[in-house]
Amino acid sequence: MLKLSRSLSSQPVVSLRTGGRLSIATEPVIDPHNLKILGWRCKSVGVETILLAEDVRADSQQGLAVNDESVLSSPADLVRHKEILDIHFKLVGKPVKTQRQKLGKVSDYAYDDQSMFIQQLYVEPPLTKFFGNHDTRIIGRNQVKEVTDAYILVSDSEVEAAEPETEPAEATAAEPA
Repeated sequence: MLKLSRSLSSQPVVSLRTGGRLSIATEPVIDPHNLKILGWRCKSVGVETILLAEDVRADSQQGLAVNDESVLSSPADLVRHKEILDIHFKLVGKPVKTQRQKLGKVSDYAYDDQSMFIQQLYVEPPLTKFFGNHDTRIIGRNQVKEVTDAYILVSDSEVEAAEPETEPAEATAAEPA
C-alpha cells in the first residue's frame, strides 16, 4: 500500500516487549542511489539513534512497533550504512528537472510500506506559490534517471511527434467552365 511521506516523521517508536515508548522517529533515512527508505533517525533523551526499517515489526496508529530497545543503533555502529547516513539526504525540496527544463521541487512523495521503495514524487512547479496554481506533477520512480545532491533528473514524458508523411496530390483534370 502506498503511503505519503508525512507518515514517516514524528512517529513514536514503541516496544512490543514492554509496551512503552522508546524514542521518536524524527525523519527517514533515504538511500539516494535506489530511493529506498533504510530506516529512521530517532531521538530519545537527546541521543540520536537509527532504527532500520527491517527491525520494525508493525507500523500502526500508535507508532513504529519494535521488539525492544536493542534495535536502536548508534550511527557509528552501522558501518554498512555509514555512507548513506553521512549523506543526510533530504528528498522534499529537491529540484526536479529534465534535460530540457526545470519542472519544480519535490513537495511530497509516496512509498510502498512493504518494500519501503519510494514509488512516486509529487513535484510542484516553481510559480505555484505566486499564482495560486496547484498543478502538481506526479513522477513515477521508473522516470527517475539520476539523483544527485543538487537535483533529480527525470526522463522527458513528452514524445516528439513525427511529421506525417504527405503524399503528392493527384492532378485532376480541370472541368470545362
